[in-house]
Amino acid sequence: MKILDTTRLTLREFILTDTNFILDLVNAPNWLKFIGNRGIKTNKEAEEYLLTGPLKSYATHGYGLWLVALKNTNIPIGMCGFLKRDYLKNPDIGFAILPDYEGLGYTYEAAIAAIHYGKNNLKLNPILGITTEDNYKSRNLLEKIGLSEVDTIKLEPDQKELLVFSTEVAE
Repeated sequence: MKILDTTRLTLREFILTDTNFILDLVNAPNWLKFIGNRGIKTNKEAEEYLLTGPLKSYATHGYGLWLVALKNTNIPIGMCGFLKRDYLKNPDIGFAILPDYEGLGYTYEAAIAAIHYGKNNLKLNPILGITTEDNYKSRNLLEKIGLSEVDTIKLEPDQKELLVFSTEVAE
């Protein structure tokens, strides 16, 4: 199901036939460095990721991560959308893009449209964002789409601290 269009992009729900794209995306260098190795190496594992991740989220929350495709060719280039994590009070925005499409403004275009859709259509407020301190591109993008750093969290003692951003700044 199509969620929204931007000038150059279409955001739609993932479907089970998106497994080849998922394999490419979750094994891209920046995904592995900043999001982590999910151990997804086969179509079956990619299908399981879709079933237990985005598709389950659509059914449970009415939103999730969406596939981002070029509008004129329908070629998938990334993902963007919202996650509801157990350790965060509110949904957070997530995004990732294939290396060939980095630095062309696509992630910003998808993320700003998703923020607008999340606030206006899904009534999400506030919307959070999380990233590591060394992920400068994500930090900059979160700020560019209107989020401000408000906190830090550490999920496990041996893990990196995560920076928490929000569309709503505490006073």
